[in-house]
Amino acid sequence: MGDTVSSNFCPEIIGNTDNLNRVIERARRVTPTDCTILICGETGTGKELLARAIHRESLRSRKPFVAVNCAAMSKELLESELFGHVQGAFTTAVRNREGRFQAADGGTIFLDEIGELPLSLQAKLLRVLQFKEFSAVGESRLRRVDVRIVAATNADLKQMVKEGTFRQDLYYRLNVVQLEIPPLRDRKQDVADLVSHFISKARAKYGKDVAAISDDALGYLKGHSWPGNVRELENAVEHAVLMCLGEVIQRDDLPPVDAIDDGEITDFIRPLTDEGIDLQLTLRKIEALYIQQALSQTAGNKNQAANLLGLNRTTLVEKLKRGLPEQSLAVA
Repeated sequence: MGDTVSSNFCPEIIGNTDNLNRVIERARRVTPTDCTILICGETGTGKELLARAIHRESLRSRKPFVAVNCAAMSKELLESELFGHVQGAFTTAVRNREGRFQAADGGTIFLDEIGELPLSLQAKLLRVLQFKEFSAVGESRLRRVDVRIVAATNADLKQMVKEGTFRQDLYYRLNVVQLEIPPLRDRKQDVADLVSHFISKARAKYGKDVAAISDDALGYLKGHSWPGNVRELENAVEHAVLMCLGEVIQRDDLPPVDAIDDGEITDFIRPLTDEGIDLQLTLRKIEALYIQQALSQTAGNKNQAANLLGLNRTTLVEKLKRGLPEQSLAVA
């Protein structure tokens, strides 16, 4: 992989596609400032990696980076986790406890899954953004804090504002700069570099001699839509490294994934015009894609392929004998 925007600013995010580099470049431009940042993107795209890079390259880098997953705790626990509590604030509060905002003073706090923050805590967070002050649970006095807030979400906060589950004023305060990390399916060109990186990482972790991946196995990975994004790909490669008996990962070493590209099906779906479509042919093309995938995934075993498709073997063989449109499937 060449020297790219991402490798310079955030080497943890592997890739060299234009859509990814644009996001990294925007992040780099605002990093020296103290502006609040909202990082959007699907689960597994690397939102926390980008947040850590922003902190590392900022003027606050010598101070703490504190990460909080807002979806991982109940409302009561989250309030105490974020803002701390004083002794006696609730039954189990046997001593004073410092919250994450206090721990991040002078540095950066990363609020992951910000859309999961309860409305009551949204109001408290808004005050921190506006006045840089808060009160611990069970305490009346206000505490001052100097933190940069970087938030992240995989939810549609605009829609949540419309539904009344997310405060509009907080949304605008958080959304000073929005960075949208593209999903892996929109940067398939990066799969090869990511696979190479994850092979090296797993090789070192497990002491294996695996050094490469076969073209067949790599093509299989490139065909997947990766709903779990980079995190899912890393898990698949780690599995393959563990299963591999030689130096090169083969197709059989990979875990089963849905290798059909969502785009292959949507390519057949066109808006209806006055001329209409050949529905039967379109359905046969979609059917052909699944049959091809099933045979590929089972190394041509018709019994197993039929089971995957919910067919009996005879039906599958008959379909193959009739021929499938725009496919090169062997019937033998």
